[in-house]
Amino acid sequence: MGDFDNYMEANKDLWDKLARIHHKSEFYDVAGFLKGGQTLDPIELEELPDLSGKKILHLQCHFGMDTLSLARLGAEITGVDFSPEAIELARELSKRARVDARFICSNIYDLPDNLDDIFDIVFTSGGVIMWLPDLERWARIIAGFLKSGGFFYIREFHPFAYIFDNGERVTHLQVKYPYFQDREPLRFEDEGSYASGDEKTGKIPSFEWNHSVSRIINCVIDAGMKIDFFHEFPETSYKALPFMVQTESGRWILPENQDKIPLMFSLKATKCD
Repeated sequence: MGDFDNYMEANKDLWDKLARIHHKSEFYDVAGFLKGGQTLDPIELEELPDLSGKKILHLQCHFGMDTLSLARLGAEITGVDFSPEAIELARELSKRARVDARFICSNIYDLPDNLDDIFDIVFTSGGVIMWLPDLERWARIIAGFLKSGGFFYIREFHPFAYIFDNGERVTHLQVKYPYFQDREPLRFEDEGSYASGDEKTGKIPSFEWNHSVSRIINCVIDAGMKIDFFHEFPETSYKALPFMVQTESGRWILPENQDKIPLMFSLKATKCD
């Protein structure tokens, strides 16, 4: 087993634990979802077209809330995640919500061996590509699952925002991590997550890669897709830095000079003929 395989296996162990914790957290609000709640980000709802009858592949779907939200908009949906715990919870949630969806447990890099299908849309969002060591291969796999004229859409946290120290006592922007990261990951050992509250996972190592904007865009282009748009936003959907303040709409922003740095981005790219 190579180093990348070891890193991915360690991350899978972490997300197996986080799936159970997140499922019962207030942050994810499964009870509200079961009452008909919609979990897609407002940016996604604004930028995605009518999804009625569209075949969608949702990569890194966690335990399926966004996947099932896409299904509620009329899509024929397939969700994929490398965590067996997350996929088990997603299938249970699909039954409880009475929303049809197909869920596959697979590492993205193994997905071509586990899924033989073509889609109108490949969708992914919210803290996903930082877990991927090989972005070039990721983009090629996405293109391989798209029909000609189909599109890839991602709404993601901006890699520039990941360079800042997010320690509990930090009070202002301080650069700590690289923006232009090499192939070796950053190693962390936290005991919780953005959604775990007081419940702890125990110290489990995790490995992350910060991919620059230019690399993301060029990987998509090199895989045979044409960029339709790339948007950046000075707000985010969670408290990424300890000194952020929450707006009335529920977004998190910097307390001063609110448009100082980009905190999220979205990208849509169409597979070329």
